[in-house]
Amino acid sequence: MHRVIRDRLEEVLAQTPGADLTKHLKDCEECRVELEQMRAQAGLLRTLRPAEEVEPRGGFYARVMERIEAEGPVSIWYVFSESPFGRRIAVASMALALAIGVYVFSAEQSEPAVATRQVEFGPGQLPGEDQPGLVLTGSGAPDRDAVLVNLVTYQEQ
Repeated sequence: MHRVIRDRLEEVLAQTPGADLTKHLKDCEECRVELEQMRAQAGLLRTLRPAEEVEPRGGFYARVMERIEAEGPVSIWYVFSESPFGRRIAVASMALALAIGVYVFSAEQSEPAVATRQVEFGPGQLPGEDQPGLVLTGSGAPDRDAVLVNLVTYQEQ
């Protein structure tokens, strides 16, 4: 079938073709034969229809609604539990969570314990003045913490 007929096939099948389509159908044997075959098929399909309208059995719509409600909505968990791809994603996520948990736990265990020592100061003495063994450095966080604890707990004698 040529493109001229194919593009306006509805008009031809409705038997309202324009003058150009009528002329083409008179000249082209191939299009005319194919169009007759289509009309014959349409006639056969019309004979398959029942003569009267068929009514469904009683309760048909209720049964359909029951089946729809029984299936219920598909949840996101269905994707992870039923499909192989979803199971792989779930297992990989659990493995990643376990690895992060092990890393965090081991990082907390490997931090050095802070050693504190108690230093007593006399009246009028500042921390670090004439104290043997007490070293205050910029990066010595444990020593600085020990001094602060001692200052807070200091009581006059």
